[in-house]
Amino acid sequence: MRRANIWPRLTMAALLAAALPLSAPYIGAQTAGATAKIHGQVIDPTGAPMIGGGTISLYEGGMTSPNQEAKYTFPVDTEGNYKGEVAPGTYTIAFRKPDTPKDKVVDQIDGVKVVAGTDTEQNDDLSRPDYIKILTPEQRKALEETKAKNASILKENSQIKNLNADLAKARQDDKDKNYADAAALMQKDATLKPDAAVLWVELGLAQRGLKQWSDAETSLQKGLALDQAGKKPDPNMQGAANDALGEALASDGKIPESQAAYDAAGKVNPASAGMYYQNETIVMQRIGQTDATVASADKAIAADPKRPIPYYLKGQALISKATVDSKTGKIVAPPGCQEAYQKYLELDPTGPFAADAKQVLTEMNQTPSSAKASKKH
Repeated sequence: MRRANIWPRLTMAALLAAALPLSAPYIGAQTAGATAKIHGQVIDPTGAPMIGGGTISLYEGGMTSPNQEAKYTFPVDTEGNYKGEVAPGTYTIAFRKPDTPKDKVVDQIDGVKVVAGTDTEQNDDLSRPDYIKILTPEQRKALEETKAKNASILKENSQIKNLNADLAKARQDDKDKNYADAAALMQKDATLKPDAAVLWVELGLAQRGLKQWSDAETSLQKGLALDQAGKKPDPNMQGAANDALGEALASDGKIPESQAAYDAAGKVNPASAGMYYQNETIVMQRIGQTDATVASADKAIAADPKRPIPYYLKGQALISKATVDSKTGKIVAPPGCQEAYQKYLELDPTGPFAADAKQVLTEMNQTPSSAKASKKH
């Protein structure tokens, strides 16, 4: 079953102060002929990297007029970073968003000194107090609401990180057949985050391992309902959940409901239908449902005719209905029985049930077709 992890993203503040008027110039010296580098990051008012792009412009000695051309302009990337090569000197740096008018800036920092042969780091932190204080009351209120929302998301991210670690442990516990540990862990987590379909499915899988059929049914059905109601239902998870639900229902004596669950698994995830129907065949054979075993074997064969097990189980179910001819003493098997055993031997001539299949065919006075099958290969 494919397991996917879901991580909420921080909500970045969509607010910045109204573009500020340009400030007075700052005069600084420049060393001709030399080069230097500058880099930094623009931080939005919430304290997170600025998203949405923009530019950082450098004005040699300051900005003297609204229409002054910048000495250098560097793009701000999706993580709020910028970098570039400049002549050494003292600059005013200005940040503009893509829609900021040329004669306005979102923020500016005066007196940035860049030394020859160095890579100067100069960030533009819009969460600093002297920037926040120029925001309007409405902008400050919106900013506080955004910070509160971000704090909530960060807390949820931390919780989800722990849940993902628990999921990994529960899956390993299932693999190691430590079903009780897996069930306890998933019960705790499903209580903490009851809207997560994957937690209920994993809980149901562990309960199935413990043969707690009724509890497994409840958990798996809960997980399926949540996933089906979600924006992006997961066919792999729904297929696996219905497959497990089919076993739980059959083991609980609910045969029609079990068959419906297996059919749902095959429908939602057709690529694995052969596996699901083979599992159904095994379960029905295990609980002694002869007719249901034949029916599920036929579904498995139709979905994936290369799987040998459904043929063997179909033959085994049909041979249980065989009679003996009173005149010849031969076994008279129902239609399809002989063919099922022979097909099993063709597909898996040395398989775990090959000896049994050959013996049954011999008792039916039929020659096993394994030799013919071998010639085909």
